[in-house]
Amino acid sequence: MKTYIAYLRQSTSKQEQSGLGVEAQREIINNHLKNAPIINEFVETETGKRNDRPKLMEALAQCRKTNSVLVVAKLDRLSRNVAFTSKLLENDVEILFCDFPEANRLILHIISSIAEYEANLISMRTRQSLQAKKARGCKLGKSENLMNKHVQAIQNSNKTNIQKAVNNDNNKRAAALIKAMINDNKSFAEITKSLNLQGFKTSRGCQFQIVQVQRIYEKYCTTPI
Repeated sequence: MKTYIAYLRQSTSKQEQSGLGVEAQREIINNHLKNAPIINEFVETETGKRNDRPKLMEALAQCRKTNSVLVVAKLDRLSRNVAFTSKLLENDVEILFCDFPEANRLILHIISSIAEYEANLISMRTRQSLQAKKARGCKLGKSENLMNKHVQAIQNSNKTNIQKAVNNDNNKRAAALIKAMINDNKSFAEITKSLNLQGFKTSRGCQFQIVQVQRIYEKYCTTPI
């Protein structure tokens, strides 16, 4: 029987005091694993943007010693940094995400690639927009722009846009599964049925139709990453 080590992350000291963030994650993990043995639990208070995670490193080390699976309530609880998530997926510890249990390492890498590609597109458009405004002689509203700190403005915009891309879980997960099934020569009808059976929802909370699956495929999967 597999054994599990739970990793829970809360972003703020306020969450740490209330315990609400951790309790919700713990409940998700317990409901998903049911009676499977959890031999230890590690709780970290740190933003998802940071990569220095001592508790996560301890959890991974214990997983290796005990040959256990690292279980995380949600994908974004592990990390919201694409490069950091990809690096973790390359290690020798099996990781289970309760909100996306059917994902294997290939699909999770596809998710990371899509998010990174989207972020780079948004970043490029932001730079072009700022350059166009500057060429027209516009004074942009943020203080760093008024002080001609355009590089800092671009960096700040990039951080925001990257975060939005990374957090777009619904489209990323659906796209990753669609791409994997297309590679297995599945039809759009078969893919649509699989998405709905696995509980995927559209952005409006509805079941997928074939046309919506085709649109996601065209948007996320047909452009080289």
